Amino acid sequence: MTIEAPAAADTRTYDIEFFWDPVCPFAWITSRWIHKVMAQREYAVRWRFISLRLLNSHIDYGAHFPPDYEHGHTAGLRMLRVASAIRDDLGEEAMQDLYNAFGSSVFDVDRSEGGLDPGSEPRSWLGTTDHLQRVLTNLGHDPSYAAAADDETRDAIVQADTDAALEMTGRDVGTPIIAFHGKGGAETTAFFGPVISRVPDDEHAVELWDAVTTLAAFPSFAEMKRSLRERPQLRSLGVNTGEAGKVEDWKAGSRRWD
Repeated sequence: MTIEAPAAADTRTYDIEFFWDPVCPFAWITSRWIHKVMAQREYAVRWRFISLRLLNSHIDYGAHFPPDYEHGHTAGLRMLRVASAIRDDLGEEAMQDLYNAFGSSVFDVDRSEGGLDPGSEPRSWLGTTDHLQRVLTNLGHDPSYAAAADDETRDAIVQADTDAALEMTGRDVGTPIIAFHGKGGAETTAFFGPVISRVPDDEHAVELWDAVTTLAAFPSFAEMKRSLRERPQLRSLGVNTGEAGKVEDWKAGSRRWD
């Protein structure tokens, strides 16, 4: 049986659509920033899916990514299948807490607990039934939803959200993607990013938001980029809050370790 992708919700009830993959560290940090913007601007946010595994389905992982990336991206897709099952039953309003729970389980862990240690073996627990059931149970959801991780027919739902994001930005992008609809029916502005390595404080959060949306709304603007990045400020990467991560040169959204 094939599961049909549901019709898109009326986005006019949302100020922002945030497209997330649960294993993307930059999407996670950007989402923490968006929470600060939400609180100060009273924005309503719709949390939608975008799958790095589906985005890269045409790519030879061995030639383009570090060894553990395919495992991580596949785990992310498994988690999004579960999210799609919960969204079907409980609606859009369940997605914010679910993303928070998934993200915390992936990124708010120490290296010694299976973090994203460069050069380490892939985290075999990521996206497993046990991992998913623990997250669901802690959140108060039925742990049987974890079975949806093996249901490949749900990929059509994840792909539909992914395609919706790409229709607004073009295909040569990554995660996260943000669509800002604005108040009063303003024209939609969509963009990939911003890719940030630290969560700004409350004051700088809205300053960054205003700067990003102003630039993205300029009709002829397409891209501004640098590949040198701080290692994201995440416990799973060994960078604690308040610390500056090591500056590394990233390529195509990943870093290679010699």
